[in-house]
Amino acid sequence: MTTDFSGNAQAMSLVGFSAVATITLLLCVMTGPDRDDLDEFYTGYSSLSPMRNGLAIAGDYISAATVLGTGGVIALFGYDGIVLALSTALSLMLLMFLLAEPLRNAGRFTMGDALTRRMPGRAVRIAACAVTLAALLPLMLVQLAGTGQLMAFILGFSGESLQTGCIIGVGALMISYAAIGGMKGTALIQILKIVMLLGSGMVVSVLILNRFDWDPGALFDAAAQNSGVGSAFLSSGLQFAGGASPDLDMITAQLTVVLGGGVLPHVTMRMYTASSARQVRRSMSWAVSGVALFVLVITVVGFGATALVGRELIAQVDPQGNTAYLLGSQAAFGADVSSAETFLFTTVTTAVFLTLLASVAGMILACANSLAHDVFAARVQEMSPRREMTVARLSALAVGIPAIILATQVQHRSLQPLVTLSFCLGASAIAPALVYSLFWRRYTRTGLLSTLIGGSLAVLLLMPGTNLVSGSPVSAFPEADFNWFPFTTTGLLSIPLGFACGWLGTMASGRRKSEEQRHQYEAVEAWILAGAVRRDD
Repeated sequence: MTTDFSGNAQAMSLVGFSAVATITLLLCVMTGPDRDDLDEFYTGYSSLSPMRNGLAIAGDYISAATVLGTGGVIALFGYDGIVLALSTALSLMLLMFLLAEPLRNAGRFTMGDALTRRMPGRAVRIAACAVTLAALLPLMLVQLAGTGQLMAFILGFSGESLQTGCIIGVGALMISYAAIGGMKGTALIQILKIVMLLGSGMVVSVLILNRFDWDPGALFDAAAQNSGVGSAFLSSGLQFAGGASPDLDMITAQLTVVLGGGVLPHVTMRMYTASSARQVRRSMSWAVSGVALFVLVITVVGFGATALVGRELIAQVDPQGNTAYLLGSQAAFGADVSSAETFLFTTVTTAVFLTLLASVAGMILACANSLAHDVFAARVQEMSPRREMTVARLSALAVGIPAIILATQVQHRSLQPLVTLSFCLGASAIAPALVYSLFWRRYTRTGLLSTLIGGSLAVLLLMPGTNLVSGSPVSAFPEADFNWFPFTTTGLLSIPLGFACGWLGTMASGRRKSEEQRHQYEAVEAWILAGAVRRDD
């Protein structure tokens, strides 16, 4: 099995990339706000149907890091990868059943709106914006750096200057998506992305299963046989073997994904685009269904990659396994590839490319919205809608340009620590803050700030000591060893610390403040939990 792509596949992929970039930019121009209206820019007037909104949520949720990274974990570690994929789906289900409706009822445009519903104050908005940037910037770097690596892998070039050029060009395109299209424009790109990704992935899955006579057991057995580790490939613990406490490390990693994935700001901002609580429920049903289908697809493709290509060759091409999804798709067609199969493979590569584009566009939009609405607009008593929209578009530039520059600097490093950092911040700071502020009556402003700041600091202090940053051949700094926290994620300590900081901050506020907050919460409880009234201020 060769990992080189044919000249026809490379040429068609380049044409597909160019066509997608042109069409999606045109869609953003056509559907972007045509007047200075904040509701249109931030929420698209909540005009998307539940199906389209649900597909947009699924598109925002399934990032390129999920497609390439999770596919790689499945191909390299088998059972552990399936658990990771299922944890990803479970996180969105928790958002659906626990937080989606209260978030929609409490918020208007940003996470800062939801948090200040019962605790108004500029300090809360600034803290919410800071955590939003801290959680999403690492994921943006992963997508942007992955763009250069993906195009180099598919198109067959290896020059660093060309990869850097790809990152800059694609980054500029994604800034344009966010600044021009607003919420509605980026939603259409997310819908196009998820349809292409699921459609092409399902066809590849069918081809792989057909190679094994439609017997998933035969596929799993072949993957285990070709993995080089035998039955361990179908058992838990392979990914974390060699650590100080493999079982505890695995449980902590999955808990971090479950708690952190669904609360990241670029996902929760989609809750505000629903026009009612019923629309939120229906939208989330579509989103969860789409993500569940994606879990099935990526499981089949990941195991197919190991069965048809081999674990050793996958790790040789990329130690993190980020090319496994593409290698599995290529292997599904066999040795003799027809023109139709070349076209289908082009569709797969184009869908992955579109996933990179759409993911960063959604994250840039979430960061820009938070900067404009939570920091700048909150500072001015009466900022006009036109000025706030201008600030939001300039904020997209202010976020996107540093992200592009940083991505060019980290493109040759392992990007797994950045993905983990985002999920750890979501699980340790954002999740406790949302749960407490939406459901705990006595929660105070001091407790909220303690949660956001304390949870974030715990992650930022612990993360450099994990084995993803140093101390192993596949870490970000393999030449160094300052690994003092022998786990893959910080969740073992940072998640309890995040919740504990919120409780301690509330207790430190005193009984009088807690009683005041209880009365304030009771005044808005019907709005938050039942959606009885939705205020616009």
